[in-house]
Amino acid sequence: MYNPQPSMQTGRAPTKAPNGQDACGEERVGNEQIRELLRTYGLRTSLIRLKVIDALHSAGRNGRSIGVRGVHAQLEQLDIPLSFLSVREVLKRLCTEGVISLGSDKCYSLNPQARAVLDQPTSR
Repeated sequence: MYNPQPSMQTGRAPTKAPNGQDACGEERVGNEQIRELLRTYGLRTSLIRLKVIDALHSAGRNGRSIGVRGVHAQLEQLDIPLSFLSVREVLKRLCTEGVISLGSDKCYSLNPQARAVLDQPTSR
């Protein structure tokens, strides 16, 4: 099971969000929203799906879409060891299920319905 706490081996200290809360706490809230999104589309939750959707949602909030290489690079920066092929397969599956769409520029973005699920306020 994925443990969102920082590894002591990486030497990274826990980061604080602008509001003073641990960033890990905010990530868990985001993960719950992504879990709900996956349930809505009838998909199982997995670490790679969580991270891929999070990367696409982050890119969308910044007004851009990203391709397979961009998603893979973002996951590498987070020290998540996933192969390029694994990322590509997850993107293809999410596209087939209607969670995301592939643009003519070979970039992926969340569908409006999926974005609406992620943008709903949390019940905390």
